[in-house]
Amino acid sequence: MDGIDRKILMQLQENAKQNTKEIAGKVGLSVTPTYERIKKLEQGEVIRAYVALLDRAKIGKKLIAYCQVTLTKQQKKLADNFKREVLLLPDIMECHQVSGNFDYLLKIAVDDIAGFHEFINERLSIINGIATIHTSFVLDSVKDSTAYNL
Repeated sequence: MDGIDRKILMQLQENAKQNTKEIAGKVGLSVTPTYERIKKLEQGEVIRAYVALLDRAKIGKKLIAYCQVTLTKQQKKLADNFKREVLLLPDIMECHQVSGNFDYLLKIAVDDIAGFHEFINERLSIINGIATIHTSFVLDSVKDSTAYNL
């Protein structure tokens, strides 16, 4: 991947609806080489998907919570089960296994505090092997980006 590929990727991260001609003009190439580079980036799975970024408030997902989850034991069976169960819960936007004082960090998007309460009590806390769940709620988002700095 060279500097031109990085410029193309930055353009696509900014607005994936741009056509190839628009991107080509911004990165200093003609249309055909730009198209070929984009296809190569797609085939190499550097570009995994094209998605729409939604305004969460306008779709009713007004509450974001980060949950720090600790498992009862450091066992592969428990970890594998936890990961399988998390994949089945669409309110979990992100799940990261981390180092430190807890095992997993979850980002959860729900409508409101009642929805979060239901999520915790009826979906997350029933997963076998969870010892503790500590939660922090987002009060204000200072920066919320999906674009990588290339």
